[in-house]
Amino acid sequence: MLTGELRSKIDNVWNAFWAGGIANPMEVIEQITYLLFIRGLDEAHTREENKANRLKKPMSRRIFPEGKDGIGKGGGVPYEELRWSRLKHRDPATMFDLVSEHVFPFLRTMAEEGTAHATHMKGARFTIPTPALLAKVVDLLAEIPMEDRDTKGDLYEYMLAKIASAGQNGQFRTPRPIIALMVEMTAPTPKDVIVDPACGSCGFLVAAGEFLRERHPKLFHDAETRDHFNQEMFHGFDFDSTMLRIGTMNMTLHGVDDPDIRYKDSLSQEHSGDEGRYSLVLANPPFAGSLDYDTTAKDLLSVVKTKKTELLFMALFLRLLKPGGRAAVIVPDGVLFGSSTAHKTIRKMLVENHRLDGIVKLPSGVFRPYAGVSTAIVLFTKTNSGGTDHVWFYDCQADGFSLDDKRNPLLPEDKLGPKPGLWEEKPGREKKFIPIELSEDELLKNNLPDIAARWKQRSATERDRPRTAQSFCVPKAEIAAAGYDLSLNRYKEVVHEAAEHRPPKEIIAELKALEQEIIAGLSELEAML
Repeated sequence: MLTGELRSKIDNVWNAFWAGGIANPMEVIEQITYLLFIRGLDEAHTREENKANRLKKPMSRRIFPEGKDGIGKGGGVPYEELRWSRLKHRDPATMFDLVSEHVFPFLRTMAEEGTAHATHMKGARFTIPTPALLAKVVDLLAEIPMEDRDTKGDLYEYMLAKIASAGQNGQFRTPRPIIALMVEMTAPTPKDVIVDPACGSCGFLVAAGEFLRERHPKLFHDAETRDHFNQEMFHGFDFDSTMLRIGTMNMTLHGVDDPDIRYKDSLSQEHSGDEGRYSLVLANPPFAGSLDYDTTAKDLLSVVKTKKTELLFMALFLRLLKPGGRAAVIVPDGVLFGSSTAHKTIRKMLVENHRLDGIVKLPSGVFRPYAGVSTAIVLFTKTNSGGTDHVWFYDCQADGFSLDDKRNPLLPEDKLGPKPGLWEEKPGREKKFIPIELSEDELLKNNLPDIAARWKQRSATERDRPRTAQSFCVPKAEIAAAGYDLSLNRYKEVVHEAAEHRPPKEIIAELKALEQEIIAGLSELEAML
């Protein structure tokens, strides 16, 4: 959790960019990303140097090679001069020349071929316009402590939260508490292989990684599970090069060494290499409308013949999952009750061919200020052999934030999200999480902890809840009889307050008594006059 002082420092960096003429929030984050990456490279190189000195052995991994970079006159500039610790002490003009003419070419070519960094850094561009702005931003970033992985991650999340407008292709940021809820409900394990086929800034993958660090810390004690976490577990696709760079850096800052973050138009490209590969899908894909049949992947059209992107993504999720794999994905409400043949086909497929586990209806203001569309979380397991028994529904009314464009928190930070609490740090001890139980009034402002708790009881006590409650279960037979309509309002019952019925004679008597009081009052008024 970032302190107010750290937030203020990040705000100062942000404001410096705006004052310096860079107003596009995506460009601001991208340039900050590069500078943080440069700083991180220098810190990693320093650790290797210290390790070599301590063991009195040569460095096992040199990030900055010996010699010069070969760019410009005299054989170029020594690689040592490209390190953050050297750059930050340079005068603005020299720093600007080194970064633009030498550091960025180095970034584009330094990574091992085939890694996510090598792929996405090829398009890295330096767009800070003046030496003065670069020097100011470097000075401000140098004041921010970056030694702790949690601080790096929280810092980056805070910057991403400052994007106040939707990106291209319908991209917008999924609120962090909603992501945390979906991760909590699917409970990733150290053996999972996780994919987000519309990954953007990799918020879902980052949250899954943080969940595993918290719940399964021993996975890092074993070389095999540690390597799986760093190299095999996380996969993300996107077709926005800027988001791919930002997403890759987000994963790196959260301690994932080599995630599989790659360019892929998930709806247009075939999925022969990815079909049945993943055990968990976490996603909130952009729903931009319709695609032409000619540009849509044929293997998706074989699942459902439609031009609707929201239905094609549902087909994609089923395509990517291996049998037994599970998914938590956000869909627009129309997927749940649309009347077209394609809509009904997808819903029937989820209910009859696989196991539809639950539907969480979200408040319509969750994605403001980006969009006011009504959405829901759909949770299912791919089985290829059915298995739906009851479907669990939850009518989420509040996520801890106001549902207007401002999205202000309604509770303190440690009472937000699906798992309220705070981390306690004591010298010489590991951090310990202290859970906080919300009061009834607080739960009315933040339903997420209740959703997470009731989800675990969906096959037990939740079966007995009345349809008038906020959560309840509906048997498969009833859903099939309703044409596989999955809208919560189709099954929810509204509480009608019982009207008070009184005998007519009693009511007439009261009216006559009232009439007499009025006549008496008028008589007294006449006497006074």
